[in-house]
Amino acid sequence: MAVSRFLTAEEVSERYRGEVSVGTLRNWRAMRIGPPFIKIGKAVLYPLELLDAWDQKNMVMCRPSRVA
Repeated sequence: MAVSRFLTAEEVSERYRGEVSVGTLRNWRAMRIGPPFIKIGKAVLYPLELLDAWDQKNMVMCRPSRVA
């Protein structure tokens, strides 16, 4: 079985352990913020490679702590 290159909103919510709800994704789409998506008819799909890129863009980098 081939691996899907797209996730549904429910799968995206699961990817982020429920911390980003399907409703939040819906609101973000309406405001044109959040991860990129594709809409085909009524289907809303999130390309995996663009989700990975969005994750990297939103990663918070910390500086090393100073050791005395």
